[in-house]
Amino acid sequence: MSEPAPRKPLLRRILTADDNLNRLILVSVAIFAAMVALNPDSFLTLRNFVSMSYSFPELGLLALGLALCMITGGIDLSVVGIANLTSVLAALLMVSLLGPDSPPAAVVPVLALAIAVALVTGVLAGWCNGMIVSRFRIHPVLVTLGTWQVFSGIAIILTKGYAVPGFPDAFLALGNGRFLGLPVPLYLFLAAAAVVALVLNRTRFGLSLFLIGTNETAARFAGIPVRSVLVRTYMSSGFLAALAGIIMIARTNQAKADYGESYILQAVLVNLLAGVRWSGGYGRVTGVLLAVVTLQMLSSGFNMMRFNNFARDFTWGVFLILIMVANHLFTERKRRRESAAATPRPAPTPNQETPSS
Repeated sequence: MSEPAPRKPLLRRILTADDNLNRLILVSVAIFAAMVALNPDSFLTLRNFVSMSYSFPELGLLALGLALCMITGGIDLSVVGIANLTSVLAALLMVSLLGPDSPPAAVVPVLALAIAVALVTGVLAGWCNGMIVSRFRIHPVLVTLGTWQVFSGIAIILTKGYAVPGFPDAFLALGNGRFLGLPVPLYLFLAAAAVVALVLNRTRFGLSLFLIGTNETAARFAGIPVRSVLVRTYMSSGFLAALAGIIMIARTNQAKADYGESYILQAVLVNLLAGVRWSGGYGRVTGVLLAVVTLQMLSSGFNMMRFNNFARDFTWGVFLILIMVANHLFTERKRRRESAAATPRPAPTPNQETPSS
C-alpha cells in the first residue's frame, strides 16, 4: 500500500491556491515598501495607521456591496448615491427631532430611528435596482448609472445643495469612537466582511451567486430562482451602502448630497485588484479586505506627498487601467496553459526495425 502524500503547510497551501491573492500580496508589499521609502518618518507612525483604520471602512463597505453584484456578473454603480441619500435622510431626521437642549433619554430613540430609516432606505433602493435588472433584463451598468443620478438628485433636492451638520455625540461615536483601542468603524467593517464571507462560502444563497455569475442559463436549469437571487443581491448591496453612509456622516459630522463621488472608482478598483471577476463567477472577501487596505496605504501616501485631487483621480484612473490589462493578460495566459494541458498528446510511434537480410 502506497503512503499518502504529505500535506503541504497551511501557508503554502493558501499561497498556491489562488494566483490572484498571490499577485495582490506582491502589489501590497510593493506599495508598502514604496510608501515607507518615500515617507518613512510620516508613514511608519501609529498615528498614520490609526488614521487609515478610521478612513477605509466606508470604502470597504461600498466595495463589499459592489463585490456581491460583480460575482453575479452585474455591478452596482449607485452605491455612492445610495450612501449619500440614506445619510441625508438620517441627518435630516436627527437635526429636525433633536435640539441642543434635548434630554439624553430622547437621543437614543431618535438615533435608532434615523439609523433604521437609513438602512431600510438602502434596502429599498437596492430592491429598485434588482427589480429593474432582473425583470426588464437591462444591463446593470445602465440601470445603476441611472439610479445613481436619481438617488443623488433626491438628496440634492432634500438639502438644496447645502451640508447638514450638527449631530449628537452618541451618533458621532460610530465614526470617531474607539473600543478596546480600535476604531468603531473598523469593527463595523470587519463584522460586515465576516457576514458576507459566511454567506458566500457557507450558504445556498452564496453558492447561487457564483453559479449565476458563471453561467446564468445553467443556473436556471439547475432550479435556482435567478430573479429572486439578483433582487436580494442588490438589496444586500444597498444595505451595505447605507451602512457606509452612516459611518461617513458620523465621521465628518455633516451630510452632503455629493460626498465621496470618487469612491465609486475606488470601489471598482478595489474589486479588480482583489481579483473579483468582472464577468462574474469568482470573488473572495479576503482579497477585498487586502485590496482596500492596499488602496488606503496608497491614498495615505498621496496625502503625505500633498497630491492634489486632480493628480489623485488621474492616478486612480491609470491604476485601474493597468489592473484591468494585467488581469486580462494573466487570465489569457492561464487559459492557454489549461488548454495546452487538456490537449491530448499523440502516442509515440514505435521504431520499426529493419529485417536482416
